[in-house]
Amino acid sequence: MFSYNFRYELKLLLRSKWIQLLSIILLLLFGFSIYNGKGKVTKRKTDIVAAKDEVKENDEMMLKLLDSVEKGMQVSASRWTIPTSPMVVGNYHPRVVAMEPQSMAFIATGQADLFTHYVKPKVTGDDFALNFTEMTSPVQLLFGSFDLAFVIVYLLPLLIIAFSYNVLSSEKESGSIRLLASQPIRIQNWVLQKLSLRFFWLSVLVILSLLVTFLIFNIEWFSMFQSFSMLIGLILTYMLFWFALAFLVNLWVGSSAKNAISLLGLWVLFVLLVPSMLNQLSTTLYPMPSRTLMINEMRGLKAEVAKKQDKILDNFLRDHPEYAINDTTQTRGFYHRYMASQRLVKEELKPVLTAYENQLKKQQAWVERLKWVSPAITIQESLNKMAGTSTGDYEHFRKQVVTFSESWRSFLIPFLYNNQNFTPADYPKLPQFTFQPKPKTKQAMVPVLLLIITTLLFGIGFITSKKAKEKSMLTTS
Repeated sequence: MFSYNFRYELKLLLRSKWIQLLSIILLLLFGFSIYNGKGKVTKRKTDIVAAKDEVKENDEMMLKLLDSVEKGMQVSASRWTIPTSPMVVGNYHPRVVAMEPQSMAFIATGQADLFTHYVKPKVTGDDFALNFTEMTSPVQLLFGSFDLAFVIVYLLPLLIIAFSYNVLSSEKESGSIRLLASQPIRIQNWVLQKLSLRFFWLSVLVILSLLVTFLIFNIEWFSMFQSFSMLIGLILTYMLFWFALAFLVNLWVGSSAKNAISLLGLWVLFVLLVPSMLNQLSTTLYPMPSRTLMINEMRGLKAEVAKKQDKILDNFLRDHPEYAINDTTQTRGFYHRYMASQRLVKEELKPVLTAYENQLKKQQAWVERLKWVSPAITIQESLNKMAGTSTGDYEHFRKQVVTFSESWRSFLIPFLYNNQNFTPADYPKLPQFTFQPKPKTKQAMVPVLLLIITTLLFGIGFITSKKAKEKSMLTTS
């Protein structure tokens, strides 16, 4: 019976043009999404390279000025831009701290549309201002990006619904179900066979479409075979979940119209409503402190500190005797007082920033615990992690930015407080940033757990469809 169903289903799909249509749709969707994703990655790389080239040009000018000053030559530059001052180097010649895109970055935009990929920390910058620059386009924030993750999470289930919603109902509506009832096979088994065959053909089309698209865009999938295999595993288990829902709906509901509405309702529930509800609940249970109040508090504290900068500087030099070696001959300039007061501001604001970060971590932990309520959330998060564009990846980058900014500041501050000029010999000693990607967590458990959930759904379908329901379907047909 299975071999007959296999041949019959293949002929039916070919005659109805389903396989041909799905092949064209998948190639177009995968092709455009990967083209769009690669375009964003290319722009990201181009922006980082342009920023580094700008720093390189500025460094060449800086070295020429330093060399001229060291030789006693006159320079045409303004006094406050001559890089013999460590503060000029720290503010006008910062390093590029960049988050390089990873090999699979093209599959999921993730948080990349919200945050910048590089910053230039300055000695007078605030650590809390080194988070990231949010984009200003509300349209982009609303609709997101058309990347491969969007196709997989949002559009692929719709293709599955169109491909499987009327497997049983079409037989009832055409009157051929009585002929099927005369065969030695249960309705559940017959529906399962039909859906399994459609899952098989759709899986083949998805894999072939991905391979063809990767070849078209010169993506060396074989060199990252492990990541590609994990991508295929995530897609297939996610597809299987939607086929399991189609199995339940075909057995439980009835007419084709009701089946379609039910499956579309489930799509809205799992893809749109549940993620939105979890996000709203997380912000309700763990509300973020007001950023506006935090900025106002920061400004008020800075104004208060500015009035006591001389006293703060005295206390700072008392606590750091290594900076007070030449204190009797030092000239207390603006930057001496400013840098000392900035440390105090940072310490005073630390509890506010810690509370802000703790609430954000609680929100993320809440979503992490309940992500299995919706496979769409699970797959989206897994794809973001695979692409290196998840919230965790950008938080990892932010910590590296803050660490490097402190190193940059710590290197130049001794020059300031010891009245020491910056020279060409000090240039090679400037701190350099090397991006360290976040260690990848094992994603193998995600397909396994999705497979378990799917198996349970199929089991529920077999257990709850009684013979009485089969008879009732026969009598109503």
